[in-house]
Amino acid sequence: MRKRKLNALFMSLMLSAGVLAACSGNDEQTSGTESNGSGDKIRIGANLELSGNVASYGQGIAEGLDLAIEEINKEGIDGKKIELVKVDNKSEAAEATSGTLKLINQDKVSAIVGAATSTNTLAQVQIAQDNQIPIITPSGTNPDITFKDDKLNDFIFRTCFIDPFQGEIAANFAAKDLGVNSAAILIDSSNDYAKGLASAFKEAFEENGGKVIGEEAYVAKDTDFRATLTRLKSKNPEFVYVPGYYEEVGLILKQAKELGFDVPFMGGDGWDSPTLVEIAGAEALTNTYITNHYSSGDTDEKIQNFVKAYEAKYKETPDAFNALGYDTAYLLADAIKRAGSADPVKIKEALEETKDLLLITGNFTYDEKHNPVKSATILTFKNGEQVFETKVNP
Repeated sequence: MRKRKLNALFMSLMLSAGVLAACSGNDEQTSGTESNGSGDKIRIGANLELSGNVASYGQGIAEGLDLAIEEINKEGIDGKKIELVKVDNKSEAAEATSGTLKLINQDKVSAIVGAATSTNTLAQVQIAQDNQIPIITPSGTNPDITFKDDKLNDFIFRTCFIDPFQGEIAANFAAKDLGVNSAAILIDSSNDYAKGLASAFKEAFEENGGKVIGEEAYVAKDTDFRATLTRLKSKNPEFVYVPGYYEEVGLILKQAKELGFDVPFMGGDGWDSPTLVEIAGAEALTNTYITNHYSSGDTDEKIQNFVKAYEAKYKETPDAFNALGYDTAYLLADAIKRAGSADPVKIKEALEETKDLLLITGNFTYDEKHNPVKSATILTFKNGEQVFETKVNP
């Protein structure tokens, strides 16, 4: 009986210690991170969609991260190498939340890269703020990620431009470059990303004198869009804006082609996946356009050196998610070097001071809302391949 009581007491003490460790504030967490940073390793977390319905995005970012970290670790940062700890959020917000808790409390990372989508990044924001751990999302374009309700989330940054900028560029391109006067919009009504781009597109298109004559919606994982497309086609728009993710967009473009709906279609960076071509087919991508973060066809020497390095490692041409992952690693490495420390607060302060850092997807300077001020690219498709159309500066 006495032995049982002692065992119970021991277990109680152990549980209490575990609770205290998990609930500790930034002082203890920073100490753990400094321990990792004071040896020969700087531990960085990656919370990415490595499986699930948008796995193409997370896997692409992970490949870019891995390539960049290989390069960075050849020389190291003040004699230290980056150790990347990955968690798979399975393309779900709840998993993104638990992944961040693991990276902070168990892995003691100095910073976190991810998630790829806005929804899964937003699921991590408050945790990062509470623990004072910087997060950089490579491709979360929702403005609320870094600045919401007139409040800056000061530990949150992004590598990409934001939705309003992307929607405005698409509208200007449609009105000025393609010369269209009427447009229809088809969005995923369950997706904040799609709604944000659509709103920005509509406002800018109408400011250019254009008219949105049809608006329709679908939800993620829908597969039959024929009735919706038929309704839009009956309104005779000159242009259709579809700011969705590649899985549904591929089917939309394929079915639009089958219906003879042959006006230009355009979307955002959510289209950027090799899987889009597999779903839609190369022919259905004729006369379509996307706004994106970079083009492998850009003749800039720095971009072409990246393309060659990526192709040598992975035997395929890098897309924008590969480039954004690559740039995010270099953003962090630059901040850690300037901070002279693996301390999360010092890294955050160094990130805020980033100015004129020339990387693959642009020349980086952070504004007061932690958004990078940089250019965007417009691409078209020829024979299923992305082709550089033009670059637009902010």
